[in-house]
Amino acid sequence: MPPALLAFVVLVGLALASMVAYALRGARPDRDAVGKGAHFFGGAGDFVLHWFMWAIDPCVTGSVRFGLTPDFYNYAGLALGAASGGLIAIGQLEWGGWAIILGGLCDVLDGRIARLTGTASDYGDFIDSTFDRFVEAFIFLGFAVWLRATPSGAVLAAAALAGSLLVSYARARGEVLGVDCAGGLMQRGERLLLTLLACLLDRALCARFGWTRGTVAQATLVLLAATSSLTAAQRTVWIARRLRTPR
Repeated sequence: MPPALLAFVVLVGLALASMVAYALRGARPDRDAVGKGAHFFGGAGDFVLHWFMWAIDPCVTGSVRFGLTPDFYNYAGLALGAASGGLIAIGQLEWGGWAIILGGLCDVLDGRIARLTGTASDYGDFIDSTFDRFVEAFIFLGFAVWLRATPSGAVLAAAALAGSLLVSYARARGEVLGVDCAGGLMQRGERLLLTLLACLLDRALCARFGWTRGTVAQATLVLLAATSSLTAAQRTVWIARRLRTPR
């Protein structure tokens, strides 16, 4: 088993044990996530969402104690996103998956710290959301480069990137026009989870079932392209209906 995958298996084991501890403590919803109206996989994964916020609380308090600012995590997340794309492009998918994990953690920490310290601002929202798009572009471009020799790999990566950007664009345009729409099945957290799982499991699953390397990654790209496009369409229709309703 590759070291990066072994480390992920250990991480999953620790996470499951932590979930049990969280459930025994009462599994209280995270107030910050509730206030933002955040959901995971359309609400089906909200237990995991609130557990994750509980689990990273020590990182939040430690960051504040050591003076690590939201900007620190914004730029760290951007750097890790660029690293993940580069690692994927050269076929180091497992380590690319770890870069996605760490970058995703940075993306959560920057907002949590900003709200905790009262430093949340329009500047922070802009940098956070824009860097998120850069990171997704890095990741899917990495897949396009890695899969360039396959018949449809680069096209699938482009389709997944297009769907992801359309989801975010629909929300951004809606907010500009006064309509907030953060719902949908395939939001950024879900996209990152599926992408990192593809990175970490592609080699192992392909070897186990005798598939060509990259089969799992390409199947994941198909899923991401389809569900992201559907989410973007759902948001577009939802926002359009409210814009046509007199206010």
